[in-house]
Amino acid sequence: MSQLDSVIKPKTKRSKRFLERRAPKLSEDLKSAMIMKGGNTSQTVTQALKDIYSLKKPNAVLYKKKNITRPFEDSTSLEFFSKKTDCSLFLFGSHNKKRPNNFIFGRLFDFHVLDMIELGIEKYVSLSEIKTSKCPEGTKPMLIFAGEAFDTDNEHKRLKSLLTDFFRGPTVSAVRLAGLEHILHFTALDGKIFMRSYRCLLKKSGCRTPRIELEEIGPSFDFVLRRTHLASDDLYKLAHKQPKALKPRKKKNVSYDAFGTKFGRVHMQKQDLSKLHTRKMKGLRKRKGEVVEEQDGQEPKVAKVES
Repeated sequence: MSQLDSVIKPKTKRSKRFLERRAPKLSEDLKSAMIMKGGNTSQTVTQALKDIYSLKKPNAVLYKKKNITRPFEDSTSLEFFSKKTDCSLFLFGSHNKKRPNNFIFGRLFDFHVLDMIELGIEKYVSLSEIKTSKCPEGTKPMLIFAGEAFDTDNEHKRLKSLLTDFFRGPTVSAVRLAGLEHILHFTALDGKIFMRSYRCLLKKSGCRTPRIELEEIGPSFDFVLRRTHLASDDLYKLAHKQPKALKPRKKKNVSYDAFGTKFGRVHMQKQDLSKLHTRKMKGLRKRKGEVVEEQDGQEPKVAKVES
């Protein structure tokens, strides 16, 4: 919630409900995205924006009118629309001679631009060109990132985080096997980012685990990385800060391995083996006047005691 909203007092019940929806929450609402085009666009950019909107639905707002703005020079209009629609993500498409077929992915924090990354479309195949059955609207996709650059280069790390925020969908506690049917695959190779969309087909395998086949459903993009506007480390850390109530509490003597297996440590007092009750046998009984001598690594010897 911005500083302006914290000062405004609602006069009607409708405005009160509106401000309550915008108020800070422990569990963050699902992030919505604004998808808009600039003052000059090509047919490729217009169709590509519609395809991204179809992947993001219903958590997206598509602006059909042109917006004459340059996000890297002036982001005030983006921040205004963000407050109006309560969207924290945006995708801006434009086209000009210097930067043809241009996409700008970005996100906002407290209704101010946090970071933006500009990608150029070099190759594009639309949803309508691939004649296959599509996934239902609102399907939560599985995101796969391949390429060493996503783990080493700082700009590619931020791009991975931004794309994850943009396409991740709702947070769910459990997923059924049949619901894992949409895959978005991003590959970083030779300075380019390749985006592919697949449908996961579960085939019979003769056993309990099905055989998996991937069928491309589109859209398909070949991106090239252009300009970036990244937030400072302090602001980036502040945007990812979690409330104390959401942080998991550490339990004593409980640990987990890399696979999520739970291990517990039990503390016990030192046992006195002399008081241990064992099975009684005639051969182990002490005879009157005998002392049992024990030696390390040897069987006990019986010594006779003369009276």
